[in-house]
Amino acid sequence: MFRDEDMEVRPHPTDTRGRSVREQMIHQCLSEDLWFRIFFGIDLGADVLPVEETRLAFIRKYDTDSERRLQSLTAQNPEWWEQEVEFFKVSRSRAWVMVRRIAHTAHHRGQQTAMLRMLNRDLHSTYGPSADTGGLPKNGASTIYAYSDAAAIIVGESGGGAKAPLPGSTGLSVTERGT
Repeated sequence: MFRDEDMEVRPHPTDTRGRSVREQMIHQCLSEDLWFRIFFGIDLGADVLPVEETRLAFIRKYDTDSERRLQSLTAQNPEWWEQEVEFFKVSRSRAWVMVRRIAHTAHHRGQQTAMLRMLNRDLHSTYGPSADTGGLPKNGASTIYAYSDAAAIIVGESGGGAKAPLPGSTGLSVTERGT
């Protein structure tokens, strides 16, 4: 949901502690490569970052790498998932490490969602309704994803963006306690 011109935006323009959108994309690629190689033994044997660090190039790279990793993971048997691996000096099952990986990615996704709100952007659904898809489920809000699947993201964003339309705010409170 970021735009090309957002790549260097930080949570605060003069505070270098918060990653820019581009730096966050770099972190996601490097972090996933490291985790999958070390903890899961999945080495894609490819460049970790896209040649050009553009928004669309990152989307394409992430799509390709994720699909290849998924193919490798689905080929594993239950015993493989139960095997213990060293996880930052602690022994954990691969299943536990995968849950941690998902939590790590979700944490950064939350950061990026906050950045989009700071930029005053509309938000499609992530895991359910958003203020821009009609608010809360208790108000009958819809879940509206920007695209139906990964292939649609690539096609849509390659053509300048073709996200699903959003109905916008209903004016109802977006907090569970609000009136």
